[in-house]
Amino acid sequence: MGKQVWRAVVAGGAAAVFTAVAAVPAGAAEGGASFSRVQVNGGKPIVIGTSKEVAIPASFRVVTTRAWKWGPLVHLYRKNADDKLWHAIGSSDCPHRVGSCDIEETLYFDPSEWEMRNSEAGVWKVAGEVYFKDGSKDVDATGLTVHVKRNSRLTVNAAPEPVAKGKTITVTGKVTRANWETRKYAVYGGRHVSLQFKPSGSGSGSYTTVKKVYANGSGALKTTVKASKTGTWRWAYYGNTTTGASMSPGDHVVVK
Repeated sequence: MGKQVWRAVVAGGAAAVFTAVAAVPAGAAEGGASFSRVQVNGGKPIVIGTSKEVAIPASFRVVTTRAWKWGPLVHLYRKNADDKLWHAIGSSDCPHRVGSCDIEETLYFDPSEWEMRNSEAGVWKVAGEVYFKDGSKDVDATGLTVHVKRNSRLTVNAAPEPVAKGKTITVTGKVTRANWETRKYAVYGGRHVSLQFKPSGSGSGSYTTVKKVYANGSGALKTTVKASKTGTWRWAYYGNTTTGASMSPGDHVVVK
């Protein structure tokens, strides 16, 4: 993971350079740069699965008092340089080597290319960094935090289909969560999951929660409801500090 990976693309009309980076702890600042207006993913969590690259938008304003050579950029860190989150960074060019500049950045997380640990799910801090032409650098904490989460998945099956009005519908499903270390989805037992229903017909475009069910130790979900209207059933899990929210596909049941 120590090697740098370089690519060139066009971003916002300017060349963007990609490199694998390690987070550096704030507190090692030598001065010369200040970061403000920092945003990462619009304040939403970064949710990562097992195989697909996730591209996260970021933006910030940097003001430098000395000419810089590389950067400026923002990245994620926890306590120190030994507790870092690897990712690639694409950053739009800044026409000014001294002064103020607004920069658009993209953070790329690819669990299929880089080893990720499940323990990396949780809260991360955001730091700004710039390397100057004289060989020095400035690393500053921005005061921003970001949640990095493991993706979750839900399945659903409602039966029988069709069903007579007043009869029982059995709704089953399963909760799984991305295991970054095996690059597979594993059972996620004990989750509190909402069973939701959306009736068919005009003016019924939103789901409402009918009941809440705990998954068993194998992640399996099962409950029963009375058939009253034709419509679509789904499971909804709203996540936690280390796991992203997810919705199952809908299963349509006709009530006769």
